[in-house]
Amino acid sequence: MKFWLSRPDVRRLPAAFQASTAEAEVTARFLGTSSVLLSDGHTAVLSDGFVTRPGLARVALGRIAPDRRVVEQARRRLGTPPIAAVVCVHSHYDHALDAPVWASLTGAELVGSESTANVGRGLGVPERSLRVVGDGDTLSYGGFGLTFVESVHSPGDHYPGTVDAPLIPPRRSREWRTGAVYSVFVSHARGTVLLHASAGFRPGALHGRRADVVYLGVGTLGRQPLGYVEAYWDEVVRATGAHRVVLVHWDDFFVALDKPLRPLPYLADDLDLTVRRLSALARRDDVEVVLPVAWQPADPFAAR
Repeated sequence: MKFWLSRPDVRRLPAAFQASTAEAEVTARFLGTSSVLLSDGHTAVLSDGFVTRPGLARVALGRIAPDRRVVEQARRRLGTPPIAAVVCVHSHYDHALDAPVWASLTGAELVGSESTANVGRGLGVPERSLRVVGDGDTLSYGGFGLTFVESVHSPGDHYPGTVDAPLIPPRRSREWRTGAVYSVFVSHARGTVLLHASAGFRPGALHGRRADVVYLGVGTLGRQPLGYVEAYWDEVVRATGAHRVVLVHWDDFFVALDKPLRPLPYLADDLDLTVRRLSALARRDDVEVVLPVAWQPADPFAAR
């Protein structure tokens, strides 16, 4: 029996945890929510980098700001990787809050929409380190190539709109507005990863593009009808021919990262239902579905 304030037990979900590995040409480290660090040892690309994770009461009733100390601790825990780009898939606070701090600490470019650039300007990121991209744009960083395809946020976007001026924190969480939403293809000689953090899609937008692995956002997917879930899978996973799906944006991002990751309560989402539905689609299409483990390096392209 499900109680609205209870939550799924990830250990009982029908999806394996992604195996960790210390040696791989390309490694991926999951930092909770949709933050993923991809590195080949020479160059690293970070999506979002949201690690401050303010609590629910502060997000709902107060003002929030990035915690530079927490970002610095996360960077040290990762071994001070050579981050060349911090990419925001959209500009909500759970994606863009800490990104300017990562850019400032590492000298990386802050990449995303004009809204993301205004989040960066609010924290003093210089113009030379801001890169605004549009649909179809490509960028190169070391051995990585990034291609941006405009997408849409998942149903029920609470903070639609754009950030039209430098956003200087602390501010209300709703002021980190969506801006443009991107699916990001990250290509390397080893293979191609698709970072698709929001459970929304533009029909046909990804057709003709290939990926080996999809980091698939599943936030609020447990509250959508089955037909929507099937269409989402077909438009993102099946369309790109991916053979592995790594689930992201499933954890309770109001809980600090020094505690074990746990799903959101049933009141907010139903990860049990989401995983059951996606597992059925994965069996149909011979796709592996896995859950990432926070902080641990994994080979996204490892053989099944």
